[in-house]
Amino acid sequence: MSNFLYLFRGGEKAYQKLSQEEKQAHMEVWGQWMGNLKEKGQLLDGLPLAEDGRVVHNRGELVTNGPFAEGTELVGGYLIVSAKDIDEAVEISKGCPIFDYEGSNVEVREILSMDESH
Repeated sequence: MSNFLYLFRGGEKAYQKLSQEEKQAHMEVWGQWMGNLKEKGQLLDGLPLAEDGRVVHNRGELVTNGPFAEGTELVGGYLIVSAKDIDEAVEISKGCPIFDYEGSNVEVREILSMDESH
C-alpha cells in the first residue's frame, strides 16, 4: 500500500452561493464520504484549508499574500488516503463530493518515502 495526497481545487464560488442549510447538507455528504473511507482504512488524514495564506520566497526575504491567481487554482483542502496504487487512488477520488461543483478537480499525488530512491 502507498499513501496518496488529494488536493481539492475549485467549487468555492458555487459553494458560497448555497444557503446555510445547503452548505450544511453538503458538508454532511463530505462527512459521509470521508467516514466511509475511514471505515475502510483508506483515510489517513485530511482537513480543509483557509482561503488566506502566505508564500515565503528567498528564505523569508520576501513574504507575499496567498498564491491564488484564480479561484480554480485555490487548494481548498487535502486528504491523505491509502491505496494499492495510483489507479486505485484515482478510483477512490471519483466519489468525492467536490465533483458536485462544475470546474472542480482532485489532484492525486503519491507521497514518496524519503527512504526510497526513485
